[in-house]
Amino acid sequence: MAGDRALHDVDWSTLPVPEDDGAARHLPGRALPDLELAATSGAAINLARLAGRTVVFAYPMTGTPGRALPDGWDAIPGARGCTPHACAFRDLHQDLSRAGAAFVFGLSTQTESEQREAADRLHLPFALLSDASLSLTRALDLPAMDVGGKTMIKRLALIVRDGAIEHVFYPVFPPDRNAGDVLAWLKAHPA
Repeated sequence: MAGDRALHDVDWSTLPVPEDDGAARHLPGRALPDLELAATSGAAINLARLAGRTVVFAYPMTGTPGRALPDGWDAIPGARGCTPHACAFRDLHQDLSRAGAAFVFGLSTQTESEQREAADRLHLPFALLSDASLSLTRALDLPAMDVGGKTMIKRLALIVRDGAIEHVFYPVFPPDRNAGDVLAWLKAHPA
């Protein structure tokens, strides 16, 4: 549990703040591609076919207790904080549902098994989606970065309505406040 604590307790003031590089400007109004992503629930999820509002928060990678983060991880603006990001969505899940989110998903380019470990360890009430093949990342041209030879999605959140992106939160910092920002937006923009 001590290693898990280190993933939760982050002093955001010591980390570089990501700047808006414009890499998500093209996303509002964009239709999601008709493709399936592996989910930690065991299902294949096609975001383009979900009715109503769906919240998708994307992050580079969740850390695993006992496993070192990539070299220089804390120096990459916006990289640190995936566990607090997911836990904030966990903690506000019921409120997000009441505010009109029919579905909530986490998304990264980690494998399904890596995602499953995080979902189980963090007791998430929603599924995490794996885009290990980069099919969604490439189709939407999501903001991404290469770290240690792996392509990772930069932290963002999407509000999707009936298969089209309605709103984008990007960049996201600090990560643990994003769920609250999404909740406030949903309340201010009822479906």
